[in-house]
Formats: sequence, C-alpha cells, structure tokens
Amino acid sequence: MGFFSKLKKAWSSPEDAAQQALDEYKREKGIEIEEHSASEPESPAVQQTVATAPQTETDAAPTPETDWQAGLTLSLRQAEPKLSQWLNIIVEGVDEKGPALWDRLAFLFKALGAPDAEAKDFIAKFDAWLDEMGYVVVAEFKSELQFRLALALDLEDEEDERDRLFLKLSEGISKTREQITKRIDTLLSSHTSLNDEFWEEFEEILIMADVGMEAANQLMDNLKARARKAGTDNPDDFKAILRDELEDIFKVPPRIEAVNPPEVLMMVGVNGVGKTTTIAKLAYRAQMQGRKVLIAAGDTFRAAAIEQLEVWANRINAGFFAKAEGSDPAAVAYEAMDKAISEGYDLLLLDTAGRLHTKTNLMEELTKIQRVVGKKHEGAPHRNVLVIDATTGQNALSQTKLFNEAVGVDEIILTKLDGTAKGGVVVAVTLQNKLPITYVGLGEKMEDLRPFNGKDFAKALLT
Repeated sequence: MGFFSKLKKAWSSPEDAAQQALDEYKREKGIEIEEHSASEPESPAVQQTVATAPQTETDAAPTPETDWQAGLTLSLRQAEPKLSQWLNIIVEGVDEKGPALWDRLAFLFKALGAPDAEAKDFIAKFDAWLDEMGYVVVAEFKSELQFRLALALDLEDEEDERDRLFLKLSEGISKTREQITKRIDTLLSSHTSLNDEFWEEFEEILIMADVGMEAANQLMDNLKARARKAGTDNPDDFKAILRDELEDIFKVPPRIEAVNPPEVLMMVGVNGVGKTTTIAKLAYRAQMQGRKVLIAAGDTFRAAAIEQLEVWANRINAGFFAKAEGSDPAAVAYEAMDKAISEGYDLLLLDTAGRLHTKTNLMEELTKIQRVVGKKHEGAPHRNVLVIDATTGQNALSQTKLFNEAVGVDEIILTKLDGTAKGGVVVAVTLQNKLPITYVGLGEKMEDLRPFNGKDFAKALLT
C-alpha cells in the first residue's frame, strides 16, 4: 500500500493520526484527555513529538489552543484526502507567515505521522526561504508550499497533484495547442474521410508545429497503420487514434533505478538552453525529497557560469564545488566526485560546457569527464541528461543527435515549453531518438520544472 493510500485509510478510521496528534498535544500541555469510547480504541501507532521551528510556543491559555487543535483535527478528518484540501484547512484564517502557520504545519506533519526531525527541518528551511525571497503573505507562497509538501511527503504522483500538474501542463502548452489542435479541428471539419488530401494537409500542420519532415512522415505512417487496423477512415475517430499513438511514442521502458551512491548526473547541452537553472531546480527537488546534493561547476571556460551556479547553490543550500576559471573540467569532475564520496552526498549534479562552435573539442572533453568519473566511482555517471530548449525547434533535434552520438544521452529535459507555439519538437525528439523526456520546464519558478507524462501531454494537447 502506498503512502497516500495509507493516509486515506487513516482519515476514514476513528483512530486516525489526527486524533493522536491532538491527544499528544494535550499531553504536552498537561491537559486532561477525555476517555475515548469503546468504539474508538487507542491506536497502536507510535506517538511522536514535533518541536516546530521557528519557535512556536505562545503565552495563550491552554483552552483556546486546545480549541483550534480540536477544530483542526475535525476538519482534517472530514476533508477529502487530498493535499490541496489539507493545505486549505491549515492556512484558513492565517494571512501571513509566523508562529500561527508554523504551529499548524507542525500539526499537519504530526497528523500524517511524519518524523519529528523532518517536520522541524522542513519548517525551518521554508521559513529561511521566505525570508530570503521577501514573502510574507500566504497568498504569495501557498503554491510553493504545496509543491514542497508534495515532494517532502512523496505525494507528487497522487491524484490531487497529478490534477494540479495536468492543469499546469495544459496552461504551459496553450500556444502549441492553439497551433496544432485548432488546425486539426478545422481539418477534420472539412473532410469526410481520411483520404490522401487529408494526410497531406495534416503533414503541413505537423511541419508548421516543428515536428519536422522525417518525424512527420514516421508519425503519419504509424497513424495510417492504426486507422487501417481499426478499420476506419472516419475523421471523427482521428483524435482518438492520434492520442493513442502519442501515448505509445512517449512510453518509457523500465530501467534499473538503483545505483551505488552517490548518484551522478552529467548535465549536457549547449549554452543558453537553461542548463544552469535546470540543475538548480533538480537539486531543489532532490533536497525536498531528503537527499543531500552537491553541484559541481564543470564549465570552467566561462567565469560567469561558475558564479551563476554558485549563486543558485547558495540560494537553495546545496553543496557546491568549483575550481578556478580555465581549470581542466575533468579535474573538476574528479575532485567533485571525491568530495561527494567522502562527505556522504546522495547526488552529484555535474555541469559541463556547451560550446558548440568547438564541438570536436567539447565532445572529447565530455568523453574524458565520463572516463575519469567512472574511474573514481564505478558506474558513474549514472545518467547523461541532455537539456534542450523547446523554442529552438529543429535546432533541438540536431543538438540531440549530436550529443547522443558523441557521449550517449539517457534522458532529455525540455525547457521553455510554455514559451513556444512549436511544441511539436516534443514529439520529434522522442520519435526520432527513442529517448525519454523526463522533465519539462513550464515557467521560471522552482516548482515549474515538472515530471513529464506522455499520456497527460497527449490529453492536454488534444483537449
């Protein structure tokens, strides 16, 4: 049973964790606990004490404090078991950050059975982040808080967060949807069968959306085969056929996720695609999931790249390693690997240069980095992650081919998908290279780097 399923079971039971949290709070305050009825036996679950951070002790009398705890317990028990619902209850009546919010967040963690140390660490780090960003009003940071809670409590794949992600994805690809779907609707309304003329016009739509000629032809061949297999040439069936084909294109084959720590990701891609900020967002996500992260500045040819990466590392409180401008990138990688091993890091994110105008030297450099890191830590780098910019269209395709042939690419992160009407490159990159897209960038905020789900993309594109 998954964590979220366990929570659903807990909320539907009279001896749920929220009641335990209330009883524990009363014990801490020396308040007499009412006897539970025979139908509500004491839960065998382990009681935990959460010491919130920042300081949450107040001078209020016990009774008012107990009242809000009891009210919160009742509201949480009656709520639909969704993170968004719980968060709405927690922040209700709280307009700004401060002790009232920290008390309520601590209570939620306790009610969900989260370890004491994790609750304290989460609240302390979030409060520090709010201070750095200058946020005070809850409305300014509620979305970020929900994102962090989803990662910290491992709820990102649950229905509530999936719905939230789908809306974000749908909004992010609105320009692409306008470019593709509206034209498809017009095409379907003007044809009575899936004849040659229909396919020629559909090919034009794909090319205009930057799917590219090669990928467009391959996609059309697949769609024609599907239509024949289904025994239909009715345009009314076309969207369902297209949706099924896109879902198949984006299916990710199973792979072994386990590695001998630390896990090492070598980040590759040309300058200007958003590689630096993507590294920061990946580090941020990993830290919210409880991992210790080290960022290494392997692009030693640009002092600005080193400085920018250090700023991001400091901002998200990740470890950072760099050498002087002009240093051997392989030496940076080797020493960063040594630091990651000796200091117990869980994840090393290794930045690399992206100078395509000297592509021969660059590819030799990347190959050398792979070799020296592997000598220091067998099996590393565990994944080569290519970052490409969705707004560059066909250039993204050529970059994928170049890096994949030179160093081997394991997965792709597609940035700036929200800024283009030519998101057809998503289809082209996957179809032509058989590489999984693991994340897409849907905005500038930390929470806007989101896991890519092909089924959701197909649904959002054709809705």
